[in-house]
Amino acid sequence: MRILYVDIDTIRPDHLGCYGYKRSTSPNIDSVAAESVRFTDFYCSDAPCLPSRAALMTGRFGIHTGCVGHGGVNAEMRWEGRDRGMADFNGRYNLPAVMRRAGMKTASISSFADRHAAWWFNGGFDETYNIGKRGLESGDEVIAVALDWLDRKKETKDWFLHVHVWDPHIPYRTPEKYGRPFANVPLSDPWMTEEILNDHRTKKPGAHSACEVNGYAPAKDAAHPRQITEIRNTADFKAMIDEYDTGVWYADMNLGLMFNKLKDQGIYDDVVIIISGDHGECLGEMGSYCEHGEADYATTHIPLIIKWPGCPKNKVSGGFHYNVDLLPTLMDMIGNIPPFRCNRVVGKPNPVRYDGESFADCIRTAKDGGRDFLVVSQCAHVCQRSVRFGDWIYIRTYHDGYHLTEDEELFNVKEDPHEKKNVAEENPEICWHAAWYLEHWVSDNLLNNIDSSHEDPLWSVIAEGGPFHCRGYLKNYCTRLEETGRSGLAAELKKRHPEELKESY
Repeated sequence: MRILYVDIDTIRPDHLGCYGYKRSTSPNIDSVAAESVRFTDFYCSDAPCLPSRAALMTGRFGIHTGCVGHGGVNAEMRWEGRDRGMADFNGRYNLPAVMRRAGMKTASISSFADRHAAWWFNGGFDETYNIGKRGLESGDEVIAVALDWLDRKKETKDWFLHVHVWDPHIPYRTPEKYGRPFANVPLSDPWMTEEILNDHRTKKPGAHSACEVNGYAPAKDAAHPRQITEIRNTADFKAMIDEYDTGVWYADMNLGLMFNKLKDQGIYDDVVIIISGDHGECLGEMGSYCEHGEADYATTHIPLIIKWPGCPKNKVSGGFHYNVDLLPTLMDMIGNIPPFRCNRVVGKPNPVRYDGESFADCIRTAKDGGRDFLVVSQCAHVCQRSVRFGDWIYIRTYHDGYHLTEDEELFNVKEDPHEKKNVAEENPEICWHAAWYLEHWVSDNLLNNIDSSHEDPLWSVIAEGGPFHCRGYLKNYCTRLEETGRSGLAAELKKRHPEELKESY
């Protein structure tokens, strides 16, 4: 069996044609989707990049692995301690290790491990290829390596290849020679208004806000001329969407070369193709621009397209699934994977309990299925946990990341997918229902922690001084707010975070 896992960084499903997007951003992905089962409600359990791929690879929630942030203690997985053998979990039981046990040659083309010093990510891969630019490489550089690998492995019957393209991730890096393909194309969903934007500019501070898209100041980087630095009006908003869509389009164009290579080799019809990503992107949602810094719908909702020979084509499956579900699903679809064997566990079945649940039947039949609700988390830019259920997403904020976010938010994402109106106050019963889901999820997962650790990593991040991407910036940022006529926002931030103000740079 040959499996190609296409990992598109920072990809929103609603910016792909096969998910209903009106702009032509993804003709090659759409052609694969026409032969696939497309999942409508697939989410990363832990956002953003590092926690999401930790969850994907291990099949376990961040509350269990401990890997929920981008810096500090919780940018690492918890130590396995005295029970660790010659190989650790990621050498034995993670996604590529399981594929290797299934008899496949495993390879990854990604700079992810280098970017985040997440060396566990390489566990289980026979071969890893790092372009060397720590996520700043463009898709053509990645696909060139993939095409070469496919040429060299064309006689290999069983392989699992992970190919990771970064193009939709900021800073937008599509080569300038490709111009602005969407400059004269209307927005697919022109939801942003001057009124909403003015509200964001005057009431929503913080990194990647409308006034500081690039971080805590609107600094322009000459190396990335496509990256907008401030959203002053709806024309700027459109320019931002244009560049994001250009990144999606450019990634798709390069992925098309890889799909065509499989066709040229005569194996395309027999290759399993999985297309997904690590997280989405806020493009104005929550007052956040060009960032994946929330546990909201825009950040955690990701595409999943699975072309599996012999399974339904051009079908849609509804129902809630996490990215942690993919590992047990692949085990189920492949079947008869031998258990890992070493001196301590000879002949015993895989002793690991994954948090993921197989949705193989949804692939085989394209019927709806999945969980009743999901809990998704973010601890790198803010500290939030959210509950996705029914038409709703309920967001509980424990640390606002200097965005002055309300403690409790509720959005009807069916009617309001861009999360424009918080309706928590009007729907207390729905909030109580969501809070009940959240409380039981946290307590159940702490009590049943497979690492025998009952420490909640979200609170560890807060105890360290807050989310990594805002830690230490408060004092200087408050000065910037005061100098740019936003003293009221600075005063409110100082009131909310007095201890962190003392520890700022």
